[in-house]
Amino acid sequence: MRGRRGHDAYSPAVSSPAARLGAVLAAGALALAGCSSEPSPPGITASGTSSTSPAADPSTGSGTPSLSPSDAQGQIVPSAPSGAATGERAARQVAPPAGIGGLLAWDTSGYPAAGDEGPGTVQHDHVDGPVTYAMTPPVGGPHAPVWMNAGVYTRPVPNERAVHAMEHGAVWITYAPTLPTDQVSALTAFVAGQSLIAEQGSEAAQAGQANRYVVMSPWGGDALPSPIVISSWGYQLRVTSPGDPRLQQFLDTFRASATYSPEPGSPVDGVPVLTGGRAASNGGVVPNPPGAVG
Repeated sequence: MRGRRGHDAYSPAVSSPAARLGAVLAAGALALAGCSSEPSPPGITASGTSSTSPAADPSTGSGTPSLSPSDAQGQIVPSAPSGAATGERAARQVAPPAGIGGLLAWDTSGYPAAGDEGPGTVQHDHVDGPVTYAMTPPVGGPHAPVWMNAGVYTRPVPNERAVHAMEHGAVWITYAPTLPTDQVSALTAFVAGQSLIAEQGSEAAQAGQANRYVVMSPWGGDALPSPIVISSWGYQLRVTSPGDPRLQQFLDTFRASATYSPEPGSPVDGVPVLTGGRAASNGGVVPNPPGAVG
């Protein structure tokens, strides 16, 4: 289902993703400020767990996703969208803001207001299925109606959910699968050193949630244009070392930015883990709920 431009919506019947997640989580403790209560969506109980048995995992024959050895901490990779495929229209590259050498930028005209798309601007429609992006990794474009939970993942994550998290102000760090282990550890430490940002207001899906507004994951293939790439909505920087000081400059400029985020103040957590995932480390301070949401 295609969502309205400039407006998050799981379905026309619910006002916003935060409202839908509020319904999923509603057991009295996790209410959205200023929102009326909603009945739990079909297939989801009030506690956020599925009211029907999940599909059997082909590798285990059970309804519980299999965990590889790298998932010793209970990591769950966000679910991949299913449905009709969409191709992203290439956006126009523009001059970047000054201050970060090597920064690349694409046309995000109209943000962070209504976000109406014009010729050459970064698209942001909601689509149900997989998206073929014009950029590797993407810096925006059509994306899944439900975002993913922030944090450090040790396996590739679905582009469509990471792009939605970027629309909400997250920064996405991707790295080549061949990056040496010590450099991956250094990147993880870099993420861990970032300040926590509280999710507040009527869009917060979970009371007391705070996270770093960063997604980190390996890229699923060999097409990454640099060993390490850091992206936000409409902006990207390509570096070769986790010690490059421009990584911190990028984060300081674009992370949860009221200037550059299309939907500033929106959450990047609170999604039931079978949809939004559970990070291997450096996720939100409040555990994300069980179950799945459409």
